[in-house]
Amino acid sequence: MQQIKGLYKLSRPLSSFSGVLAVILGGYVAQTGEWLKVGLAGSAALLVAAAANAWNDYLDIEIDRINQPNRPLPSGLISLPTARNFSLWTSVVALIIAYFISLPVFLITLFFILVLYLYSWKLKSTVLIGNATVAVTSACSAIFGGIAAGNVGPSLWLALIIGTGIMGREVLKTLADYEGDLREHCRTVATVWGKRRARIIFYLLVAATLWVMLLPYLQEIYQPIYAYIVLGGVYPVVFYILLRVTQERTGPQLERLSQLMKYDFLVWFVAVWLGAA
Repeated sequence: MQQIKGLYKLSRPLSSFSGVLAVILGGYVAQTGEWLKVGLAGSAALLVAAAANAWNDYLDIEIDRINQPNRPLPSGLISLPTARNFSLWTSVVALIIAYFISLPVFLITLFFILVLYLYSWKLKSTVLIGNATVAVTSACSAIFGGIAAGNVGPSLWLALIIGTGIMGREVLKTLADYEGDLREHCRTVATVWGKRRARIIFYLLVAATLWVMLLPYLQEIYQPIYAYIVLGGVYPVVFYILLRVTQERTGPQLERLSQLMKYDFLVWFVAVWLGAA
């Protein structure tokens, strides 16, 4: 029972939920009615995310002993071989599901798995490249849903907004993980360029996100309800986060702001769901 609990925490399904929603949202705006394929694509995306999370924790156990000591591996809840095998098997199951959707979906799933494994192994400790990898793969979740549904065009707006927003959150996470990354000699925006420059980059990326988030409404692609929810539900939380990301904040405080930013995206998902109807 303890091992099942550990694997659940290792896979971080709640953290991956936003990615699955992005896949479903990409299928929704496609408006082709291929919900079975979209649902299967969402399941494959969830498994890929679980595999990537497990692999990331497997490689980052020493860093997590400092930054996240309560995670399953540094806390001893599960073993390293168990985490490695879990990552491999969830990848295999994701590929099997993707194969039954279509060949393009299978190839894209395989590509995502390889990229995310490479990210945890090499790209994570690179300035901006690793962050951009996460942002691009997150953005492609919406496109993945559009491809599974058979109409990728409408999902491109979603991908642009998600990619910009996730890039900002990734930079914020380098600030939250600064102490552990510095001790383990990880090259991130914060450790290489300094926390002040990282905060400036974060502010600029968030400003860009707020702008592109309104573009679908300004281009008359989404209905006014979209703008009402974005301006009244998404913007206030983002402004709060911007005001709180200062040099006085500790790593755990910044991590909580990073989580809040992720949950604020769920409000944006509602805006798209209603605005694109």
